[in-house]
Amino acid sequence: MNSMTGYAFTEYQDETVSLSVEIKGYNNRFLDVFIGTPPFIASLEPEFREYLSRRFRRGKIELNIRLKEQDSAVTVRVNHQAARSYGEAIAGLAASLGLDERPGLGLILGMEGVLEIEKTRDDERYRRLIIPVLETAAGIFEAERSREGKHTEGDILSHISRFEAALERVVSLAPVLEDTIKENLRCRFAELLGDKIDENRILAETAVLLMKYTISEEISRLGAHLAEFRAEVARNPSPGKKLDFLSQEMNREVNTIGSKTPNQEVSRAVVEMKELLENIREQLRNIE
Repeated sequence: MNSMTGYAFTEYQDETVSLSVEIKGYNNRFLDVFIGTPPFIASLEPEFREYLSRRFRRGKIELNIRLKEQDSAVTVRVNHQAARSYGEAIAGLAASLGLDERPGLGLILGMEGVLEIEKTRDDERYRRLIIPVLETAAGIFEAERSREGKHTEGDILSHISRFEAALERVVSLAPVLEDTIKENLRCRFAELLGDKIDENRILAETAVLLMKYTISEEISRLGAHLAEFRAEVARNPSPGKKLDFLSQEMNREVNTIGSKTPNQEVSRAVVEMKELLENIREQLRNIE
């Protein structure tokens, strides 16, 4: 079980480059990868996205890569047409003002678009530099998510154990509920009929009420959901969605038990189970 939140930061530096990779993780219903890179390595973003998508299954992941080259090769081109246009425009302005001045080279070179500077791109070189650092950062990020996930898993299973204990109390009270229904019916018949109680009628009415108020099916389904919950935790490294679904189903069964039984002990157990499920679902929002 892994958490969706985490953080990792890794740096690499030599005489030619300075590189840093930062990964942040947040809760999210699905996998959502955001990548920030310098423009000159933007062509590698799909490869970084695919790598993270293979390694992680759920959560919002932000990857930020910063790369600075100490001595990068560049190509400089002069846009002669732009330079001439600037020169003519400036000379025309001087003439219209009655000034005997001609624009200097320094002024024209400083105008936008006169010098076109293109940084030499070597995608393969950048890939070789970045991928090992990215893998290291992803490993740290994964370990952080795993560490936090293990802690959350222990807490969730502790709540499940308390839920099972509360359910056992309900199971132990099920026969008492049946006896309570029978006794209530007997008292009502005694009030209406006095000593002329028809035992067969009481048994028939009891059977009808037991069909309506019995909680054996809900108890059975809760037991199955709990077994599946623990099995999913054990076998699936990314169980968040399935566990959330099972928690919803368990909450539905608990609500039904609460609506069927007026017994105070059962009601207290129902309240406890609902609180535990609410806490579990809150924690599951952070699980991959």
